[in-house]
Amino acid sequence: MRPSLLCWKVFIKQIIQKMKINVVDIRKLDLNLSVVFLAVWQERSVTKAASRLALSQAATSAALARLRETCGDALFVRTRGGMEPTPRASAMAEQLESGVAHLWHVLTQHQTFDPATTVRSFSIGMSDDFELAIGPGLSRLVRDEGGQVSLIFRQTNRHTVEQMLNDREIDLAVVSGTVRRAWITQEHIGDAGYACLVDPEALDCPLPLTVEDYLRLPHLLVSYSGRSGIVDIALNALGKRRVVHTALTHFSAVPAFLTGVRAVVTLPSHAATALERMAALAVCPVPLDLGEYPVQLLSRRDGDGDPALEWLKEKIRAASVSALDVAGAEADSRPLAESRPTLAG
Repeated sequence: MRPSLLCWKVFIKQIIQKMKINVVDIRKLDLNLSVVFLAVWQERSVTKAASRLALSQAATSAALARLRETCGDALFVRTRGGMEPTPRASAMAEQLESGVAHLWHVLTQHQTFDPATTVRSFSIGMSDDFELAIGPGLSRLVRDEGGQVSLIFRQTNRHTVEQMLNDREIDLAVVSGTVRRAWITQEHIGDAGYACLVDPEALDCPLPLTVEDYLRLPHLLVSYSGRSGIVDIALNALGKRRVVHTALTHFSAVPAFLTGVRAVVTLPSHAATALERMAALAVCPVPLDLGEYPVQLLSRRDGDGDPALEWLKEKIRAASVSALDVAGAEADSRPLAESRPTLAG
């Protein structure tokens, strides 16, 4: 549960008294204004900030006006793209976000957690490739040790994770790529590569695939946008292109579309390995050099030190290392076709 504004005021008052700061001076400030400031900063919109805070737009605008008067700065300037922060606002935002995170940590640092007896539910954000590869192992680890702990997996990716963490829809997230926010704690927990998945009974060519076979086969595409992916970027660099006959948004749908079909799909290797175990499909190396990408564990900074979250992070690390290492080892052990160009080629 988030600390109430009253708790914050009491805590701040205690700190001020210890520091022998004049409490009368600080009481002249409306601490609600800092909440409004952070909402506008994160949403870049007065309307969205008002909705998020359950305030009227007029009340939010009035609070912003008081903020401007208090700070002696415009703070946010209305542009076609939204409310753009001034340099003063940008400097304030990082300090306020860090301050709120520290305050939350101080208020909750004495919490205790026993996974065997504490009843608690965690929401974890993952795209379904990580859910397929990491989720089952994580569930087993939690079940073995946390008898009263339940997990809720939520569909998340790097485009939606910031908002979901900010709105506390999820407690933690596993995503690809990098997120840079002062209020988010980011931990690198591994690296992922790519592999091909096929139905070997439906193909008219041997495995592993050569680049010629790879380009000749129809492709399934799994993409958030449904338009293109890293394979197309790599092929463009080689002056080549592929034919995508079906685009999907969920990795879990691949077996239904690929089984019995003469086609190939290029997936994160951990997802390909997980799907191979679920269906009569085969994993083989990608005949292109697609490189690797980082896998990150994200959480709100104001949850740092929470013993329950730290326990769950430990389980996610263990499940992730297992899934990513197994997928990487299996991909490395599979032979490559001889004609394998690289991006530099």
